[in-house]
Amino acid sequence: MSTPQLTLNLGEGSVSFQFSPEAAKELQAALAHLMNSLKATVTKTGIPAKTAPQKPMEYQYVGEVFLEIFCNPNIWSSPFAAKALITLRDDRIRLTTEAELSRIVEDVNQYLEQVG
Repeated sequence: MSTPQLTLNLGEGSVSFQFSPEAAKELQAALAHLMNSLKATVTKTGIPAKTAPQKPMEYQYVGEVFLEIFCNPNIWSSPFAAKALITLRDDRIRLTTEAELSRIVEDVNQYLEQVG
């Protein structure tokens, strides 16, 4: 049985690659932690709170491709404004781009619903 494909929708197009459901669950947990970090930096009025700096998320997956997702929660005003840097590479190609964090979360959740 082949590994299912995860599709990440980017600002200008999308990219699909083989990704295991176990790795998707790990990524989902890392994204949830990051979203909570981002929410902690915003007060109820929507103004960024003066809090201690949050640790950046640096997720890495090594399978048929290498995937790295990096996001520094300290530079974004809210979880919905946040973007993450995505690097996807194998021995023939390397793609580095930025994508909306909320879109990445939706893509991973959709993938897990399809394979679940």
